[in-house]
Amino acid sequence: MKYVAVFCLLALCCFAADYPAPKEGDYTTKNFKFHDGEFLPELRLHYATIGAPHRDARGQITNAVLILHGTGGSWKQFTQPQFANELFGPGQPLDATRYYIILPDNVGHGGSSKPSNGLHMRFPQYDYDDMVAAQHLLVTEGLGVQHLRLIFGTSMGCMHSFVWGETYPDFMDALMPMACQTVEIAGRNRMWRKAVIDSIKLDPAWNSGEYKDEPVNGLRSAVYILAIAGSAPLLWQRLYPTRDDANKFVEETVEPRVKALDANDTIYQFDSSRNYNPSPDLEKIRAPLMWINTTDDFINPPELTTPEREVKHIARGQFHLLQATDQTRGHGTHTWAVFWKQYLLQLLQQSEPK
Repeated sequence: MKYVAVFCLLALCCFAADYPAPKEGDYTTKNFKFHDGEFLPELRLHYATIGAPHRDARGQITNAVLILHGTGGSWKQFTQPQFANELFGPGQPLDATRYYIILPDNVGHGGSSKPSNGLHMRFPQYDYDDMVAAQHLLVTEGLGVQHLRLIFGTSMGCMHSFVWGETYPDFMDALMPMACQTVEIAGRNRMWRKAVIDSIKLDPAWNSGEYKDEPVNGLRSAVYILAIAGSAPLLWQRLYPTRDDANKFVEETVEPRVKALDANDTIYQFDSSRNYNPSPDLEKIRAPLMWINTTDDFINPPELTTPEREVKHIARGQFHLLQATDQTRGHGTHTWAVFWKQYLLQLLQQSEPK
């Protein structure tokens, strides 16, 4: 048995942005089977939607857009002004009066099923294939969408976009992956992820995942690593030009980030990419694809030149590398739409259904 429960997030009277208020909901599926054979009796996916579905003469929804967050994120990051106020308003690229925008919390994140709900390290060891399979169930069974106008993904969501394109090649009109690679998570990219995981596990307070209080020393080390991975060198040098400025930034930001994390959830989130590798099957992607990375991205360094090589295997793929400035946000540029929304408009125009 499956069900969808929907409720309003914000009353219109207190919603200031110039687009329809998000509505949150929960979709639950029974006996969800993971790719390694594990299963959950119930898997819950939390989500939000913005806008309303439009239907054709057959009753099929024609205007759905799926937007996928990064590791450790949630749907709420896409309501930040640098994203939503550039994209969702009247006349903007994803005008929410035209599009039905679907924002899921992925497995292990936000309000969706995750280790901290009670299973701790006994929670199934989900991977990206499992996460995309759950997204597909939410979209099709939960929301009744059989085709997507666009899949847009940032970071982990970027990688999920490639999985979608290979697994369900006819399900979308267009794909826009932001800030990722299409090869196995290896080299420095795997090393810093392993460092995050090991920092937590090596804290005695972690207690094999059965802690009563969060292992704050391990989480603090993890946050330091994550700060470097998400850094923006030119911007940070401009904003924190002295030793005291830099020290103050660290002192004021680390502890709040530590308090916002759960140790087991974090371990699962950063290990879920362990077997990601869409490279061998890129030819399966049929939809027009617009891939964007930036030169100041520590996680996806331009020196690897992986996208330039890999995009040649995508029939209708394009790759653009944004140049760093003292305004770009490193890896996080993926949610600052002012830097790349012209490419989104181009993709939407190129993929307009006939």
